[in-house]
Amino acid sequence: MKTATSDIVNAATQQPPRAAYVHVPFCRHRCGYCDFSLVAGRDDLIASYLAAIERELTRLESPGLELATLYLGGGTPSHLGPDGLRRLFDILHTRLRPLPGAEVTIEANPGDVTASLATAAVACGTTRVSLGGQSLDATTLVALDRDHTPDDVRRAVDILLTRGLAVSVDLMTAAPGQTLADVDRDLDALVALGTQHLSVYCLTWEKGTQFESLSRRGMLRPADESLERSMLELTIDRLEAAGFEHYEVSNFARPGGRCQHNETYWDCQPWEAFGPGAARFDGRERITNHRSTTTWMRRVLGGEDFTGDSETMTPLEAAQERVVLGLRRRDGLRREAFLNASGFALDDVAGASIRRWIARGLATDDGQQVRLTREGLLVSDGLWAEVLRPM
Repeated sequence: MKTATSDIVNAATQQPPRAAYVHVPFCRHRCGYCDFSLVAGRDDLIASYLAAIERELTRLESPGLELATLYLGGGTPSHLGPDGLRRLFDILHTRLRPLPGAEVTIEANPGDVTASLATAAVACGTTRVSLGGQSLDATTLVALDRDHTPDDVRRAVDILLTRGLAVSVDLMTAAPGQTLADVDRDLDALVALGTQHLSVYCLTWEKGTQFESLSRRGMLRPADESLERSMLELTIDRLEAAGFEHYEVSNFARPGGRCQHNETYWDCQPWEAFGPGAARFDGRERITNHRSTTTWMRRVLGGEDFTGDSETMTPLEAAQERVVLGLRRRDGLRREAFLNASGFALDDVAGASIRRWIARGLATDDGQQVRLTREGLLVSDGLWAEVLRPM
């Protein structure tokens, strides 16, 4: 097995990150399916949160990092409102400095978006908004325990596009009671919005969420697997016909509209991260902050260790993860690039699995590049155990 020299490995882990994630944990309402690190109805904590973010940023030596991408997620960054957003960006810019042309994204709830919020976002350097729309069907929104209406989504998109912001909208499928016809109508309505990007996720029933509890008690029922698949196939067909590129399992973009920040994750590049539950990565080690907002704040402001979990991968484990994340993308993996990035030959890491996938029609291989087929993408979550198992 060809492996990287120590010089190659060290170079990979010592490159300064060009991407950063900031977790904003505040929401007006926790949806029944949500297991993210957030607090709802605790705006009294915002001042302490901002102070803690300012303190955590001092991990970076002055003048900080020059960034190609900056992503504010949550929670709901838009819940801070125009003034809160300005205060947060003023703090971030002391250490996180987006380069000219950088992609700067904030997540937003449709109900938060106003003309003044959009104006503040643009003034802060935001170039892109990821909108948690989930559906344009009123019944589906109620089933998903969302606190906005279809008209809120339309109004928010119109405001954001008018201000020159790129817009991505999330769509949820396999919601309780949702039919294939419901998804079909949602896709029509979302395409008509004119956004540059759509992220489409099948509802997952995470342990500890209200939905999972209701499911265990027989009060909610997950969609059948066959229906979930039909919804994904319909989504791919409709969005590709509408001019969207299906560039990653869950993501679709008009030409030039890919999410550059997420491409950093999928390419296993290093990134920085700040805030409760945020995970940073240097190419080999992933360090996650404590998930509890109040515990994270108390420890940061008290000068204590605010780490929740950490994981250090061996070079081989890092290469295996690169296979999994790379094959989630329609571009797949190029052998030469994989070797240069990981120090391992792709066939030494996953050759046997790739050959089995090709025999089953789940992948293609032209000698230089390996890609999953459409069928492979549809079942991709079930393939990765073969790659990630100990060798």
